[in-house]
Amino acid sequence: MANLITTVRNIWKIDELRQRLLFTLVALIAVRVGSFITIPGVNVEMLTAASSMGGDSGTIFGLYDMFVGGAFSNAAVFALGIMPYISASIILQIAGVVLPELQKLQREGEDGRRKINQYTRVLTVFLAALQAWGVSIKIAQTTVGAGGASVVPDAGLFWTLSVILIMTAGTVGLMWIGEQITDRGIGNGISLIIMIGIIARFPTAVSQEFTLINAGSRNLVVDVVLLVLLAGIIAAVILVTQGARRIPVQYAKRQVGRKVYGGSMQYIPLRVNTAGVMPIIFAQSILFVPATIASFFPESQFWQGFANVFSERSVWYALTYGTMILFFTYFYTAIAFNPKEVADNMKRNGGFIPGISPGANTANYIENILTRITLPGAIFLAIVAILPTFAMNVLQVPPVFASFFGGTSLLIIVGVALDTLQQIESYLLMRHYDGFMKTGKISGRAGAMSGQ
Repeated sequence: MANLITTVRNIWKIDELRQRLLFTLVALIAVRVGSFITIPGVNVEMLTAASSMGGDSGTIFGLYDMFVGGAFSNAAVFALGIMPYISASIILQIAGVVLPELQKLQREGEDGRRKINQYTRVLTVFLAALQAWGVSIKIAQTTVGAGGASVVPDAGLFWTLSVILIMTAGTVGLMWIGEQITDRGIGNGISLIIMIGIIARFPTAVSQEFTLINAGSRNLVVDVVLLVLLAGIIAAVILVTQGARRIPVQYAKRQVGRKVYGGSMQYIPLRVNTAGVMPIIFAQSILFVPATIASFFPESQFWQGFANVFSERSVWYALTYGTMILFFTYFYTAIAFNPKEVADNMKRNGGFIPGISPGANTANYIENILTRITLPGAIFLAIVAILPTFAMNVLQVPPVFASFFGGTSLLIIVGVALDTLQQIESYLLMRHYDGFMKTGKISGRAGAMSGQ
């Protein structure tokens, strides 16, 4: 504890680090403020009444609302959040596997990355406009009360176009704020915006727990046990997030003029969870499709029954969810990490794995190790993803609080927090201060990927 207090004091002693932290804090506050500014033409009181009914729970809209910290249910300026940018990035990343033009840009270094970023921004605007149009239809169809009064009194063409313009501008604004945080603040701005949206739901979760305790539905001792269990789950997630298999790489000595380069031993860190949180997002998005369709057809017995089979409290949901996560973990790992490319780069730079010949044998060796360590990582991801369902069904934890026991929320919070702490620690070590840990270093997602 004393070490932590000393570290916090040292952070404020470094002018640049203090300014970056303050800039990040102000930027994130601006993001949260924009999440409560409702778009024009919407009856706020009726919208609040409709949101309190929780009709989007268990649907893609509910998942979306989780990422944007309630801005979607508030029909706010930032209702789309940063998700169109994330979608555009994923689309271009997958397209880079099959399109030679994008593969060439990925190999061109900084210039190639700059062009890909420009393509990502353009695609983000297109996706944001398309999603804003869909959101405008959803909001216009939202009704309250027995009479079915719409939350939008005048949902005409002008209102629809204004919603598309405002929400698209909101996403572009968030994208700009995220880039500013990355350049002038601490941590990855885009990731921090998503994390702050998820954390914003935590006070509501705590409030629900206190309501249950006051009503006598929950024992205080049980809540203490739940908090201990939550701490253990977080510790396990941190352990797996930082876990990596280090492959030694020897670089041959070469003389350039009077200087000798190489001859040192370095390591390629192969992460146990290379895919990160993406397999859970993919699987969850697919499994939420039946409930999403059912929300548009409330009178259809077929769709309502089909949605119940794959509801979050169903055994079939847990089994299908876990199986899909195993598949998507291997699928996204194959996209995110290319052993052949790593082997070719090593060969060009005069590097080799001791005992393994360069080229194809090195690529096969790395791929075999990656395949083996991905399996326990995939199984762990599946377990973590199902934990919220276990917490709701067995421990009778409310859905909002249960989401912090695992799944997308916990993985994003842990991953982004580790990355941010790693950057802060780097500033401290450069100024010859102790970091957060006396021994060892914090290794976030960015640190684990640095060798790839």
